[in-house]
Amino acid sequence: MLVRDVMTRSPVTIQIDESLHTAQLRMADANCRRLPVMDDTGHVCGIITDRDVRLALHSSLVMRERWQDDMLLGHTEVSACMTPDPVCIAPDAPLKDAIQMMLTESFSGMPVVDHDRHLVGVITVTDLLRTLSTLLVADDSC
Repeated sequence: MLVRDVMTRSPVTIQIDESLHTAQLRMADANCRRLPVMDDTGHVCGIITDRDVRLALHSSLVMRERWQDDMLLGHTEVSACMTPDPVCIAPDAPLKDAIQMMLTESFSGMPVVDHDRHLVGVITVTDLLRTLSTLLVADDSC
């Protein structure tokens, strides 16, 4: 089984210069926890997660009012909080390689890119669990 067989195709993305507020809304609308970040050339240049946005907002060392959080979300670009140059995988990679990378690196999803670093999908733990569930249902002995 290959990554392309399991990945989420045409994932929701965000541009590097868009705001954290836009990222937060886009994740909520798409019911996802990560967005590949795209540069002006259409290549993956980063990834931002809901955790990255939460960390930008919630510091136990700084007391703020709600309006200040809204201002921070509206005026901070994704580039300030994203993980640059994320680990990516090719669509024709064996699925076991994606699983091993996620386990070794301790992350729950990654962009799937072609040889020119063009985004073709994302693969997440949810995709893997969905596939496992399908395989288990097909195998009545489990």
